Amino acid sequence: MIIILKENPNTEELANLKNMIEGVGVSIKTVEGKHKNILGLIGDTSVIDIETIKAYDIVENVQRIQDPFKAANRKFHPENTIVKVEDLAIGGNKVQIIAGPCSVENEDQIIETAIAVKAAGATMLRGGAFKPRTSPYAFQGLHADGIELLLKAKKATGLPIVTEIMSMGHLDIFSDVDIIQVGARNMQNFELLKELGHSKKPILLKRGLANTLEELLMSAEYIMAGGNSNVMLCERGIRTFEPKTRNTLDISAIPLLKQLSHLPIVVDPSHAAGITSLVEPLSLASIAAGADALIIEVHNCPKKALSDGAQSLTPEQFDGIMKNIKKHVEFMGKTIG
Repeated sequence: MIIILKENPNTEELANLKNMIEGVGVSIKTVEGKHKNILGLIGDTSVIDIETIKAYDIVENVQRIQDPFKAANRKFHPENTIVKVEDLAIGGNKVQIIAGPCSVENEDQIIETAIAVKAAGATMLRGGAFKPRTSPYAFQGLHADGIELLLKAKKATGLPIVTEIMSMGHLDIFSDVDIIQVGARNMQNFELLKELGHSKKPILLKRGLANTLEELLMSAEYIMAGGNSNVMLCERGIRTFEPKTRNTLDISAIPLLKQLSHLPIVVDPSHAAGITSLVEPLSLASIAAGADALIIEVHNCPKKALSDGAQSLTPEQFDGIMKNIKKHVEFMGKTIG
């Protein structure tokens, strides 16, 4: 349920209204807009009578939200959420480009790649320190050592870092990570999501391989219900019957999520396609559909990559693609960085 307040509500009457609501065990989140303030009610709102709420002079309107997700709902929060990462903003009129290798492999590889993607226009660095792999015999990442190498790359370039978490037990070693990524396989790891809800760090939440948009938003709700509103939704392709691509990028998810939610949308064209030649057209299509950021895999030598070399761009390819991305971002009335 949301309560839309009139402009400049009487403070005493507002306090009385809040006391009445909290008295029946329902919590309140206040959302301040440019013109109107909204009270978002979280909990069992069936015990609240709408007509009683409307009787308050300070109340303009009351609406029940039928969707199971509340905090992530645009009805709850009409203004777009902008997630701040150092001096960068994800959302609004800015488009961020997150680039780097699938896996952190060694110091030379990650620093060389970081310098190259920054020179091409990337604004953040991605790299996997912990790697969930289908095969237990595949490269699983460098773990804590990988995060240390990412921090060295950040020191060398100034790029904020994005890396994936796989376990609650690893939270301590993510203390210096700028954005914590929850991968597709962990989208419904609800205990992990609850823990991330107690953090204030920005969370990049990837859609699962076969999950609906509502399930993605409900996973975001787990994080936000814990108090962390710094959540970004990532469309990274879903599993379909089509074998020509690794996954199928759901372009329609971008504008639809924009309608349903106020959270920023990130698109991963690399995992969606699994083919380097498709990264550019999918990136451009994503920007046209309203994406707030792209996360693109770039490796200094894809042929020698320990994971996902087939979908990783070379620095030269990334530099070429960035020129067209910049043009499309400007055409949409936005800027990079």
